[in-house]
Amino acid sequence: MNKSELVELVAGKADISKSSAADAVEAVIDGITGALKSGDSVTFVGFGTFSVGRREARDGRNPRTGETIKIKASNLAKFKAGKGLKDALN
Repeated sequence: MNKSELVELVAGKADISKSSAADAVEAVIDGITGALKSGDSVTFVGFGTFSVGRREARDGRNPRTGETIKIKASNLAKFKAGKGLKDALN
């Protein structure tokens, strides 16, 4: 499912226009992104938790030349599925 399919699904389930559904989906994405940028986690009880993980700096290799390169430290988004989502999938 991509974003436009999600917008259609939300519009149908909530009986609202696609434009309103697109605004709602965008607002949720912006809210999650903003919280993660500030270092907070976002929890939807029964669904899961979005959080920020830290990837430390490390040495890597250029696969083309075999040369050792430095890879910078970075932040990444993590998602841990909640019990309700796990149960729904199994």
